[in-house]
Amino acid sequence: MINHLITQKNWQTQLSEAITSVDELLSMLQLESMRAEVYVPKHFELRVPRGFVAKIAIGDRNDPLLKQVLPDQQEQINVTGYVADPLSENTQNPVKGLLHKYQSRVLLTITGACAIHCRYCFRQHFDYSANMPTADAKENIINYINANPEVNEVILSGGDPLNVTNRRLFSWLDTLESLPQITTIRLHTRLPLVIPARLDAALLERLSQSRCHIVMVIHCNHANELDAPTAEYLQRARAAGVTLLNQAVLLKGVNDTLNAQVQLSQRLFASGVLPYYLHVLDKVAGAAHFDSSEQAAIELYWSLLASLPGYLVPKLVRELPNKPFKVPIDIYSNS
Repeated sequence: MINHLITQKNWQTQLSEAITSVDELLSMLQLESMRAEVYVPKHFELRVPRGFVAKIAIGDRNDPLLKQVLPDQQEQINVTGYVADPLSENTQNPVKGLLHKYQSRVLLTITGACAIHCRYCFRQHFDYSANMPTADAKENIINYINANPEVNEVILSGGDPLNVTNRRLFSWLDTLESLPQITTIRLHTRLPLVIPARLDAALLERLSQSRCHIVMVIHCNHANELDAPTAEYLQRARAAGVTLLNQAVLLKGVNDTLNAQVQLSQRLFASGVLPYYLHVLDKVAGAAHFDSSEQAAIELYWSLLASLPGYLVPKLVRELPNKPFKVPIDIYSNS
């Protein structure tokens, strides 16, 4: 359960007070004995909000939430096939701050900042400094969208788009809503799970007033991320007319069991969120120890199909470079 004193603070304060010290995190969780197994990275350092830490079991070195955020010595092992830019995104940004991989939609990296640093993040090596949309770039983005009438959806990403202030986010919404061709605005975010208070009244009111369909894709990997206060905030977003979907990443030792996936889907649904994608891990450098075999993923998926109603089974996919769509995993390949 999130500590009551933490949840009373506004989201900006919670963001500023995130833990960045490995030693402090281990001390809070009474896991000082793990110090030799972890390291202090010079790049993509530890960052985890205190409210998220409060969901981690004290003294449990195998806690599935802890594994997602604690830098592990295994990250320093070079593994063939795991690279800095597994999706070749650095070659797919025709305009600064914009990625155009899929025909009808574009993705905007409006910030490089996240509230939490997930150790398997596929953008942990992304060159945000070269892709932050400045005021001039914003005009170029508008011109690009206007020049591509097939684009009817814009995905706000990053980093995490909810990491920016309401003023800045609302400015982007105003800009995109002024373009008649845009019918849907999607936000890909982890903030509702790690700092639920980010879904404040001002944000939800603004989203409820949009002329566009607003879709929020949260990134929840384990049912333990969805405690009662978090679920309440998500239900408020749904009541404001926001379509809530979830995309998870299949992570060895975190959520690669039938029980973990069933509990995740059921708790998402109870929180007003529909399972959307279950991603096979992107092969980013430093994350090989999280990877499961494709055969294991397929076997797990068949078990999910037998255990859950179809609307609670996410699509099993892999994202590949230079593909104009998410690639479905062929679950019949070894049947």
